[in-house]
This record gives sequence, structure tokens and C-alpha cells, in this order.
Amino acid sequence: MKERMIKGIAGTFVLTGLVLGYFVNEYFYLIIAFVGLNLVQTSFTKWCLLGNILGSCGVKD
Repeated sequence: MKERMIKGIAGTFVLTGLVLGYFVNEYFYLIIAFVGLNLVQTSFTKWCLLGNILGSCGVKD
């Protein structure tokens, strides 16, 4: 459950950053870069901040 939520939240952030970057200001593309860097960092360290936040909120694995 938690892994599906992480993927859904990451996808939502990417799409939101894309829309805001196109229609509002190009600096919103940094949201996409941040999410991408976080995904790469997670693949190397197997630690995800969003996973810890969701776990502390009571979301089960």
C-alpha cells in the first residue's frame, strides 16, 4: 500500500510541476528535478523520506 502511494504522489508532483512550469513559471520545473533526484537517491540508498512520513502517519506496508 505504501509503495503504491509513493508512486502516486511522485507522479502527481511530476504532472503538477509540468503544468505549473508550462503555464505559470519555468522555475516550477525544479519540482520535477527534485522528484527525479529523490527517486535516484532512493534507488541507491533504499531509503525514502516520503516512506518514513507515510509510515509515521500510519500507512501500512
